[in-house]
Amino acid sequence: MVVDDHRLLAEALASALKLRGHRVLAAAAPAAGAAELVITRAPEVCLLGTAVPAEPGIFDPVVRIKRERPQVAVLVLGPVPSPRGIAAAFAAGASGYVRHDERIEGVERAIMKARAGEAAVAPALLQGAFSELLNPAAQPDDEGQRLLQMLTPREVEVLVRVADGEDTRLIAAGMGIAPSTARTHVQRVLMKLGVGSRLEAAALAARTGLLDRAGPLPHTSRDTETGTGPQF
Repeated sequence: MVVDDHRLLAEALASALKLRGHRVLAAAAPAAGAAELVITRAPEVCLLGTAVPAEPGIFDPVVRIKRERPQVAVLVLGPVPSPRGIAAAFAAGASGYVRHDERIEGVERAIMKARAGEAAVAPALLQGAFSELLNPAAQPDDEGQRLLQMLTPREVEVLVRVADGEDTRLIAAGMGIAPSTARTHVQRVLMKLGVGSRLEAAALAARTGLLDRAGPLPHTSRDTETGTGPQF
């Protein structure tokens, strides 16, 4: 079973696995409903996608799955994780961690290891995790900095404007972009931060000091007199 907030990713991975002879019970989104679906269908292996492996509580579905269906092996699909992210996944009961950009052969090897009861994690990921743990001064565990690095410069500006109370219309006008584009940026910010509302995003940014690190907003992207501005 493949579960990911990005439906296209889930369906593409499911299709690739089917072509290689695997029986895929379901390819679903969002990951928030993963536990219920896995408990109901009881697959041998569940590939569970996440965008923020170090976020507190992100692996609660894994905990529930292992509690109610201990025979199901859960493989986490995610970005390059921090040591805390890998540790959290295994602490929750995951059988392995696979990067989102892994080739299908690597995903398949991880599935086979998980089915055999082995830990499925690439040696390079473990090496990187140990390197970070052994050199904490070089890469401090700063939640605000970590969150800031997850966002593009444009998404950081969107987050600052959200924290300032701007709605979609004001964000679009201030950045010189279409309201639909502004709305998309806001949704991506919420997804990357792992929150469900603008209010939660603003609170998280304030609590972690992200807003202080982001600095002041740039000058408006539109020329208020001519109505023109830079092209994006």
